[in-house]
Amino acid sequence: MFLRGLLATLLLSSSALAQEVPEAKAAAERALFKQIVEIPTVEGRGNMPKLTRLLTAEFRKAGITNVVVKDHDKTQTLIARWPAANPSGRKPILLMAHMDVVEANPADWKYDPFTFRAEDGWYLGRGASDNKAALTGIVLALQGLKKSGFAPTRDIIILFTGDEETAAMGARRASTEWRALVDAEYALNGDAGGGAVYRDGRVEGFSMQIAEKTYADFTFAATNRGGHSSAPRPDNAIYALAGAIKAVEAHRFAPMINDATRVAYERIAAADSGAYGELVRKWLKDPADRETADLLEANDPGYTRTRCVATMLSGGHAPNALPQKAEANVNCRIFPGVKIETIRTELQALAGPDVAVTLADSSPESGPSPLRDDVVDAYKAAVATRFKDAPIIPMMSAGATDGSYFRNVGIPVYGVGGLWGIVGEKQGAHGLDERVLIEGFHGQVPIWEELLRRLAG
Repeated sequence: MFLRGLLATLLLSSSALAQEVPEAKAAAERALFKQIVEIPTVEGRGNMPKLTRLLTAEFRKAGITNVVVKDHDKTQTLIARWPAANPSGRKPILLMAHMDVVEANPADWKYDPFTFRAEDGWYLGRGASDNKAALTGIVLALQGLKKSGFAPTRDIIILFTGDEETAAMGARRASTEWRALVDAEYALNGDAGGGAVYRDGRVEGFSMQIAEKTYADFTFAATNRGGHSSAPRPDNAIYALAGAIKAVEAHRFAPMINDATRVAYERIAAADSGAYGELVRKWLKDPADRETADLLEANDPGYTRTRCVATMLSGGHAPNALPQKAEANVNCRIFPGVKIETIRTELQALAGPDVAVTLADSSPESGPSPLRDDVVDAYKAAVATRFKDAPIIPMMSAGATDGSYFRNVGIPVYGVGGLWGIVGEKQGAHGLDERVLIEGFHGQVPIWEELLRRLAG
């Protein structure tokens, strides 16, 4: 299906890689990627300064000396600026990626997750896919542009945050209190977008993220005065909570569609002559059709509506006492345009009067970014330097990125990227043996370079 394919593409041989990328250049690119992956930038480990020092040095090699590293919230965020050589009066472009990665248990991995390695046409290591490949690609592209003598006509600002996977305070602060350092006409987010090509060489397309769901955690809490386990009460807190969670499990939010998901599904409808294409065409005729939307959800969860799921559970205080409190966390990914409070109210109705539903945490509510012809055309032309006539597919992310914070304050964000992988073959973001296609990793650099030449030249 299209959403599983958007992050994948053709696996080429090492000889093909040598033809596309000079050996010395590929070796240097790999060496930098290896250094970046092997710094375990996991929350709480204190390694972020190692990475910001490395990246600062890499920017300075390219002559980008305006680099600010912000210490905040037990992590760091890096902001760099390449000033316009011949200012055109246009506002800057903001390039985004994140430096942090999720934790990885070495006992679960075949090899140490923070030991970079190459295997069967892939580069492996925690963070290789999310998000250090794109981050490295941005750095390499800027270095390449500088070396080529490119002179931007507008400032290029780089924002690398250190806690996108956790509290996202880097994005929160950058979009508000550090706004003067990052203010831009629009942002290009390397944490979304990318290409998909089948093994036989057919290009499925390159995605452009223009919308993302709102992240929200809700606490479900049931309380009462408890008592001795030998005298059960009818209002058991655990039972009340269990009933509420089962109600959430069975519930289906109303199906919805927006510009991003409509375009993506229309492309499937035009290209797929089989049963799935027929299902998509049926739903496009009537997006309020719950039954058809449910069938689509079974194939691509999260793209036709808001989804909520229980993720954490606790309750009771002693094995021989009635529980005085039972709690669960319900994580929701809310369809763009739907208010957080609307979902909380709907969840409270499901939970019933004995369970209180409160908001624990959320990303900002943000609507889709408007499609811009200049960005779409530049992205298409940049991708065409490698994949001729590859379609650009606007899409919505079911997950959340730093982009929502900037959309929320009026800076449009476009998730783009030169990376590609193989259709149907997972890259393991947040999972075991995380990896990125070697050919896609190296091939992204000239795509980023051409994209910036067209938008900042």
